[in-house]
Amino acid sequence: MLDTVYRDFGTGYVPHWHADIVDPESFYVAPPRHTLLVAVDETDGSVAATAALDARGPAHPPNPRWLAERYPSGTTAQLRRVYVRPEHRRRGLARRLVSGLLDFARADGGYRAAYLHAYAHSPGALGLWRTLGEVVCDERDEAPGGGSGVVHFEIPLA
Repeated sequence: MLDTVYRDFGTGYVPHWHADIVDPESFYVAPPRHTLLVAVDETDGSVAATAALDARGPAHPPNPRWLAERYPSGTTAQLRRVYVRPEHRRRGLARRLVSGLLDFARADGGYRAAYLHAYAHSPGALGLWRTLGEVVCDERDEAPGGGSGVVHFEIPLA
């Protein structure tokens, strides 16, 4: 996950945004309604892909107020950290991990919606998310000055 924030996002580690990356147990393993899925490359044991889910809805700020109200914490399954290492892309790993996250959310029974945000410059992200869900807000078109360039999606749980 850290590789992705350095290589694909160019931000590097920012504690306020990425604390879950360095402490995934507290964020995704210990809480009962959260989960972290990891795909491992069987040839060398390295992490090939990750995907996480938690019950925290999008915060305002930085997201639009109406979006935070539409996807409240507790009833929103937010998909996070869906990352695939470059050498493992285009093999269906992200799609399979997301399917596992959605199955987890459905089994929980308390989630009304699945939400995620993606950056347009993230390799392959928008193409994948458009096949799985619906754009509910494209900040590049809807926010003053293009917002932060984030595209927000809802993925059906039914």
